[in-house]
Amino acid sequence: MATTAPQVSLAPRASTAPTFAALARRAAAALAGAAVLCAAGAPVATADSAAPAAQASKLPDGLYGTKDPQYDGVWRQSLALLAQRTVGVRPSVTGVDWLAGQQCSDGAFTAFRADPGKACDGKTMRDTNQTGAAVQALAALGGHDDAVQNAVKWLKSVQNDDGGWPSMGGSPSDANSTSVVIGALKAAGEKPESVQKGGKSPYDALVAFQLGCDAKEGERGAFAFQPKDGKLAPNADATAAAVLGGLGDGFVVSPAGKDVNQPVEPLKCAGGEDKKRDPEQAAQGGAAYLASVLAAGDQHLKSAMPGAEDQPDVGNTADAVVALAAASHGDAAQKPLQWLEKNSADWAKEAGPAAYAQLVLAAHAAGGDPRKFGGADLVAQLNATGPKPAGSSAPSATPEKDAQDQDEQDSGVWWIVGIVFVASVGAGFLLSGRRKKSGV
Repeated sequence: MATTAPQVSLAPRASTAPTFAALARRAAAALAGAAVLCAAGAPVATADSAAPAAQASKLPDGLYGTKDPQYDGVWRQSLALLAQRTVGVRPSVTGVDWLAGQQCSDGAFTAFRADPGKACDGKTMRDTNQTGAAVQALAALGGHDDAVQNAVKWLKSVQNDDGGWPSMGGSPSDANSTSVVIGALKAAGEKPESVQKGGKSPYDALVAFQLGCDAKEGERGAFAFQPKDGKLAPNADATAAAVLGGLGDGFVVSPAGKDVNQPVEPLKCAGGEDKKRDPEQAAQGGAAYLASVLAAGDQHLKSAMPGAEDQPDVGNTADAVVALAAASHGDAAQKPLQWLEKNSADWAKEAGPAAYAQLVLAAHAAGGDPRKFGGADLVAQLNATGPKPAGSSAPSATPEKDAQDQDEQDSGVWWIVGIVFVASVGAGFLLSGRRKKSGV
C-alpha cells in the first residue's frame, strides 16, 4: 500500500471521457477537476452557457463547501443534505432553501445558478445527474413534493429511446446517469420499470451496458460507462453506479446486516443465462466484479491521471462499498471500508462536502459508524462545511418512519400537556378549598 496520501483523480476513464456529473460520484468535483474535464472534451460547460464563476468571498448563503460551485453546486449540496438526513441531522433551512431555489421552472436543475431570480433559458446546461441528485435529497427531506414531481416530469421528457439517460439531453445514454435517474424515480415514488420510451425501460438500457459471457473472464459482470466504437470496456465507476441502479437503489442504502449477508457469485454463464439477465442478476454480476477488483487491488480501486501512474481512487472505492452493501454483500464491503478509514482523510479534506457525504453514506451502508470513522467524526466534518444544522434527531430508515415518530412525539407532548392541565385543575381546587376554609 502506498504510504503517501491518495490523490484525487478526475481523469477520464478507460474507454470514454465521462461527463463531469458522472465523475462527481467519486471525486466531489473540485474546480481544478473541471479544467481537466474541459481539456478532455467532456460537455460540462461552455463560455456562453455556464453560470458565472462564484468567488469564494461571494458564495451564496446556505451553500456547502468553499470552492467555486459552477460545476458541482447542486450535486455537492444534494449529497451533503442527504447524508445529514441519513444520520439524523436536520439540515439548515437555508441550505435546503438554496437547493430548492436552484430549480428551473421546467423542473430541471443545472449545476449552479448564480442568480436564481433569472429564469433558465435555452443556454442553461440542464443536467440529469444534478437533477437526479436533487430529487433524491428533496424527496428524503420532505416538504418539496411539487419540486420533486416537476423534476421527475422533466427527467421523463429527456429519456432516450433506449430507455436510459445521458447527463446532458441529446447525448447517448450512459450507465452512471441512468442509474442516478433510477434512484431519483424510486425516491419520488415512481416505478422505474414503468417509465419507458420507445418500449424500453431504464433497466433495459442499464443491462445493455454490461459485459456478458462473451467478455474476458476477469471482465464479466462489469459495466461500461457507454459503448465506444460499438464496444464495451469495464469501468469500475460505472459498475458501482449500475449495481445501485439495477437494484433500484439511490445513494442511500440501508445498513447491510449479518442476517442479509450473501456470498458473492460471479455472473452466471451457463445454459444461455447470459441472455436472460434481469436487472437484479446484472447488479449481482457487477457486485462480483467489484469484489474481485477490490480483492486484487489491496481493497481499493485505482485510477490514473493522464501521464501518471495508477493511484488510489478513494471516491470510487466509497461508491463500491455502498454497491456491495446494497447487493447484500456486507462481508465483502468490510475490508474496503477499513481501507477508507485509513486512507480517506486527506482526500475528503481537499475534495469537500460531497466527499464527506460519500464516506458517511459508505459507512452507513456497510454498518459502520460515520461518527467514529478511523478516529474521525465524518458527520461533524461534513456539518462544518456548510451552514449550522437546524438540529438532530435519531436517524431512521424512511420518511414514513420519521412521520410515525413525529406522531408519537406529538402524542407524547399532548399527554404531558394533559397531565399538566389536570395537575393545574387539581391545584386550583386545592387552593379554592383552602380559601373556603379560611373564609376568603
